[in-house]
Amino acid sequence: MTQHTSILAGGCFWCTEAVFNDVVGVSKVESGYIGGTVENPTYKAVCSDSTGHAEAIRVTFDTEQLSYADLLDIFFATHDPTQLNRQGNDVGTQYRSAIFPLDAAQQVEAEAAMSRNQPDWPAPIVTTIEEATTWYPAEDYHQEYWNGEGQRNPYCLAVIPPKLQKLRKSFAARVKG
Repeated sequence: MTQHTSILAGGCFWCTEAVFNDVVGVSKVESGYIGGTVENPTYKAVCSDSTGHAEAIRVTFDTEQLSYADLLDIFFATHDPTQLNRQGNDVGTQYRSAIFPLDAAQQVEAEAAMSRNQPDWPAPIVTTIEEATTWYPAEDYHQEYWNGEGQRNPYCLAVIPPKLQKLRKSFAARVKG
């Protein structure tokens, strides 16, 4: 088992966490904040769009079961990478689409994934590739949100099931049973 880590931002971290928790080869998904200028940001501060942080997920995965390229293809297919600083009704730089490569190989693969996935979208992909700065885990109540409180949250009930359906339809062989 070869464990690797990736950091992705695709809007609300509750939504991206729910998707990647269902992917074969993923052993852990942690919600958190990255890319900002404030140390130890809180959810409230990040939501104010004043810290520069993105809501993001840190995904731990087994490269013998899931390649970084496949992980990025799932990322591009399960959120809208053509929306600048927003996902649906969530607006602000904290909801930006971004990839935070952890090494040179991830940087190269992120660039390749953007090119490879562009034909699937009618507008230009605006996902940024940003330096992986300090990672700050989100508060405990955000972790595994969909599996708990999220299934009673109207926002999550409206947004997450369509993402999971897209995952199951487009990547059936990659979905946990």
